[in-house]
Amino acid sequence: MSKEFLDAFADLKKEKNLSQEEIIGAIKDSIENAYRKNYGASNVRVEVDMEEGNVTVFMGLEVVEEVEDDLTQISLEEAKEIYDGYELGDVVEYEIDPKDFNRIAAQGAKQVFVQKNREAERTNSYNEFIEKKGQIVTGKVERINNGTMLISLGRTEGRVPASEQVRTETFKPGDRIKVYVMDVKKENKGPQVLLSRSHPGLVRGLFELEIPEIADGTVEIRGTAREAGSRTKIAVYSNDPNVDPVGACVGNRGARVQNIADELFGEKIDIIVWDDDPAVLISNVLRPAIVEGVYINEDEKAATAVVPEQQLSLAIGREGQNVRLAARVSGWKIDIKSHEQLEEMGFAFDEYEDSEEIEDGAAYAADEAIEEIEEDVIAEEAADAAEEAAGEEIVEAAETASAEETAETEEVGAVEETSDSETDA
Repeated sequence: MSKEFLDAFADLKKEKNLSQEEIIGAIKDSIENAYRKNYGASNVRVEVDMEEGNVTVFMGLEVVEEVEDDLTQISLEEAKEIYDGYELGDVVEYEIDPKDFNRIAAQGAKQVFVQKNREAERTNSYNEFIEKKGQIVTGKVERINNGTMLISLGRTEGRVPASEQVRTETFKPGDRIKVYVMDVKKENKGPQVLLSRSHPGLVRGLFELEIPEIADGTVEIRGTAREAGSRTKIAVYSNDPNVDPVGACVGNRGARVQNIADELFGEKIDIIVWDDDPAVLISNVLRPAIVEGVYINEDEKAATAVVPEQQLSLAIGREGQNVRLAARVSGWKIDIKSHEQLEEMGFAFDEYEDSEEIEDGAAYAADEAIEEIEEDVIAEEAADAAEEAAGEEIVEAAETASAEETAETEEVGAVEETSDSETDA
């Protein structure tokens, strides 16, 4: 029995991803429950020897003066025949053979064992994913049912409801995707894992996976605001004065942020430098618009940003997107006005601290940077091609000149030979 038992035990551990303690506990519970249910025995103890691969069952009988139940009691006289030291109230244990199980008892033990294993599996799956809440996991699209994507996550299935999907993204069964774990609920059928493709945490998680400086804590993400499928603003801060937080996120020739944008199907990403000075921060988050000044109201945590008249629409953004994301990522209420508008409104400039013009270049739009990089590459390639073409023209001209000189030399030689022949004649 030992080899078969140990082999089955090892297969069960591997297949169900259960620990040794969980399987042993399920074996004990199933056998004890079967004896209690089918034989009325209350004092049952099971031991599992993993070295030998044996299961031993002990039945316990209470020592009494007068026996009323043969299955649970033993007389003091009979007990003393086994061991003279037994007294009333003691429990006499003796080994019984599990082979004595009848068919019904064995079936009951099997059902309990299967149930215990399923409970252990569900608990393990729940514990695994509750630790991943707020993180990114990779899964495979199994099927799409009434707009809900069902994602295979190994032994567990997660779902992405239509409300957590991005309208510009299209997936089909078999696609592998990264998703954000929003919530994990423990239910009878197993853990329910709620996933998202539109949550701002997905962008944050992608930056943590892609940027080593963020993973090791050198660069921090201080704020994230997202309108999924369109644009994200992310504010970063460097704990090392020698590390540029924006440069670390963009990477060499924009490679790092481009990988993230590709995962998000081309969603635009604005990478912004976080500043503890609210005026500088608000100026940064309103990029690409140029901010002339920022007036802060600390009590209401509100700010008025002054931009040139011709840049009002740029600062506000299409349908207010730019200022909306700026307010979310900074945590400030932001009102955008031109200086002329404030004067017409009778704005009380004296009630606010003087606001100096913010220097340019504090923020970085990743998609614009990538375009600039691509333009530089194209320009370099064009210059190389032009230089190569010019070189080929020089070589061709030299070869042509050389051929013409050779022809002239041959023609002169021929004329001289003709002249010499005439003289001899």
